[in-house]
Amino acid sequence: MARPLSNVAPDWWDYTTLEPELLADAARLSAEDILQLARPGFEVFFYDTLEELYLAEALEYIDAWRQSTPDNPVGICGPIGPTEQLPLVARLVNDLELDIRDGHFWGMDEWYLDGEVVSGDHPLSFERADRELLFDRIRSNLVPPDSHLHFPTADVDAFEATWSDVRCAVMQGGQGEVKHWAFNDPPRREGKWQDAPPSPEEVRTWGTRLVELHPLTLVQNARTSAGGNLPIVPRMALTVGPKQTWQAERVSIWHPGHHDNPFGLRLTALMIGKGIADAAVPMSLLADHPNVRFSYYRGGLGSTIAEMH
Repeated sequence: MARPLSNVAPDWWDYTTLEPELLADAARLSAEDILQLARPGFEVFFYDTLEELYLAEALEYIDAWRQSTPDNPVGICGPIGPTEQLPLVARLVNDLELDIRDGHFWGMDEWYLDGEVVSGDHPLSFERADRELLFDRIRSNLVPPDSHLHFPTADVDAFEATWSDVRCAVMQGGQGEVKHWAFNDPPRREGKWQDAPPSPEEVRTWGTRLVELHPLTLVQNARTSAGGNLPIVPRMALTVGPKQTWQAERVSIWHPGHHDNPFGLRLTALMIGKGIADAAVPMSLLADHPNVRFSYYRGGLGSTIAEMH
């Protein structure tokens, strides 16, 4: 039987093309049900306050950088959503006088507009956000040098090479409305993917690359970063790929509750916990990664009960 067309964008794959039974199972999950989905290789944590959540997220940076030495460099790959942890990282480094100059950092993605990667002058630039919220706030005698900060650029080969030279202790991320990490969005429903999305095995071979963004991703970024001004959100971006994701020792996903919705927060946990990998739900492909951690703000889990407001 042919899979359903997307309820959102019929020319694309996304989670609305899954079997209705799976979607219904996800909607029924309680917080305790989500905790029970944990298994070897998939950890689930809940935090009762946002302060605890963001502090724990910030401490992942500290833990990674404290492992780094000149002979054995270690880094962390970090997101632009959430970002609330970034000033906390800077505060911890400065107040504890932690020398993290040996540490490395990879940016997850960057917008692509008019045939080139956007510069740091662009108001939505991810590199600009990382620098302003984190690295520019760390004292000069403690902060890693620019040569240790790796952001996606048009020279994809050079960016990917840094992943071979430095150990990535953790790739940290959030979850978008289309259930992506970084900008690993579902693809268009066309060509060889007309009747089925790409297999997990194929997706695993994809490295850092230029991608066209799913309509849900454009709407989400307009909502979270541009006050709803959708026309200023670029339709293309460079993104770190599954190939680099599998080079990270741990993939750590943080769910404060305002990037994806209550249904999405349940669906991806169910699919990863049950080992159901489907490229229409990119986050579900992490079911095959050996070390994945989901961290939730309990108050942000919300409800999937239908009601009018």
